[in-house]
Amino acid sequence: MIPDTFRRTTVDREGAPGAEWIDRLPGLVQELLERWGCAPDGPVTHGGVGLILPVRQPDGRAAVLKVSYPHPGNVHEPDAFAVWAGEGAVRLYERDDERFALLLERAHTSTLAELADGDQVVAVAGQLGRRLAVPAPPGLPHLPRLSDQADAWETQLRTDAAELAHPLPAPVVDAALATVRELGRRQPDLLVHGDLHGRNILRADREPWLAVDPKGYVGDPAYDGGTLLKSRALALIGAPDLRRAVHRAVDVFAEAAELERERVRRWAQLHAVQAAFWGRQHGFRVARGGEQLTAIVRFADHLAELLCH
Repeated sequence: MIPDTFRRTTVDREGAPGAEWIDRLPGLVQELLERWGCAPDGPVTHGGVGLILPVRQPDGRAAVLKVSYPHPGNVHEPDAFAVWAGEGAVRLYERDDERFALLLERAHTSTLAELADGDQVVAVAGQLGRRLAVPAPPGLPHLPRLSDQADAWETQLRTDAAELAHPLPAPVVDAALATVRELGRRQPDLLVHGDLHGRNILRADREPWLAVDPKGYVGDPAYDGGTLLKSRALALIGAPDLRRAVHRAVDVFAEAAELERERVRRWAQLHAVQAAFWGRQHGFRVARGGEQLTAIVRFADHLAELLCH
């Protein structure tokens, strides 16, 4: 029932607690199926931290049971789905916060990231980002605020710039620090996805595309533009005119999301600098070391410079 890749990556990432959770997972899934009256309806799949089982509800509706490894980053996913109520995202049918379990509307497995048309990828994400950016409900004061992370961002940027071997010119790092100071500490009171990229947008029947896997942050919708453009890095590496391709992506997202272009560009530049430093210390999911990681880190450096202006 548990895919080998999911088992291995969970244990590698979480160690003994991850192994113990994996051992409990089949029983946990069975308990949830019985509780919500659902029957399995397809093969098990998984994301980065969650097991996903297609099911049928008692009334025959198609759904998926998602059970995630307990992690702070997953706490507010059901809150975001509940606020959106199916507008631009999959619908939430049931939730068990203690078990990090959700019963969700079923979408297809194909993602926006699979499209060959880069402009369409960015435009669809921008349109969804605009729809998902709704006033943060006063009844959910516990939702995490991006502005609360600003001090940590600044401290980490300064530490990394001083301690890591990197080629980023001082003005490039200074631009990222200025974004934290000027945009990071005072942000709109809007609920945003927080991890908006092509793999978190699925084809669907009720609408052409629906968002999944939100973080449920309160903050600037332009932050998600930075998240999306960072995720597009590998698709942009082969562009014949990288500067033009990068700035076109900023333009397309800003127009589709109805945001100020400059805010999108600045958040994207901050994301690129953070990625350049992170990659040097931790690697990325697609490359933990070797020549591939070196190439991606160098590209992040280049992207951070291109987005400065």
